[in-house]
Amino acid sequence: MADDTTNQTPDTTNQTPDTCSHNCGSCSASCGERTAPSKLAPNSVSSFKKVIGVVSGKGGVGKTSVTCLLASELMRAGKKVGIMDADVTGPSIPKAFGAKGPLCADQNGMNPGIGAEGVEIISTNLLLPQDDMPVAWRGPVVTGILTQFFNQVNWGDLDYLLIDMPPGTSDTLLTVFQQMPLDGIVTVSAPQELVGMIVGKAVNLAQEMGVSVLGLVENMAYFECDECHKRHFIFGEPQGEEVAKKYNIPAYATLPMDPAVAALVDAGNIPAYDVKGALKPIIDALEALPEHIEGDAAAE
Repeated sequence: MADDTTNQTPDTTNQTPDTCSHNCGSCSASCGERTAPSKLAPNSVSSFKKVIGVVSGKGGVGKTSVTCLLASELMRAGKKVGIMDADVTGPSIPKAFGAKGPLCADQNGMNPGIGAEGVEIISTNLLLPQDDMPVAWRGPVVTGILTQFFNQVNWGDLDYLLIDMPPGTSDTLLTVFQQMPLDGIVTVSAPQELVGMIVGKAVNLAQEMGVSVLGLVENMAYFECDECHKRHFIFGEPQGEEVAKKYNIPAYATLPMDPAVAALVDAGNIPAYDVKGALKPIIDALEALPEHIEGDAAAE
């Protein structure tokens, strides 16, 4: 995968049109005209029917747990699902599904890790000798490994590839939006006005770049007492419906703050969590997308 963990940024000052990679997000060159990069395709033994990004405008809203729960619900519906952990410097997807490294490869590319219920996973944590080893890579190296995660992994034929992105609107988000054939994104928030505003930044960026916003998940919307079953709105009244209407997001769902999620993540068995139908509006929105085939494997 990535050759090393160098922190040196390549000098692109004298880059010519013939040598331009079109990766404007990590390029310091001054160009008269910037062109959009072509979309990546998976390798010859892989294909995706739908590619979905999961994003948030800030950290701490449980975006990764939402990614895991969406994957679990899709697998429960009989779909073959892979997760690309694009949070390169803070990966946590393998832990949630109990996936272990090291990974192996063949002549076609890297074989993904296999987690609970058969989910396929690629993540930097599956490439490191120790789970707690830090990854201190600058933007160009992160961009390079993201493209390798997409097109140098033997995914096979997937119904869904979910891309779990780091928070914010930085290089990673731009790389995924520009270079990967996204069918749309699901954005994640928490019930706070500030978070709703920051989610709007990600939504507006997606719309500016022609990426469809398919749904909003308001995570940690409430805590339900296990004795009286009363809902307590710890972070304030849920605002998911209001935020979805404000940004014209067609589907929204709310999830509770539930200690069982953390317990199952620690146990590496997040698919065992029952969302009790809470994510159905989002799943329905994903299922309603027309299928397409990204990759050569399905065409052979």
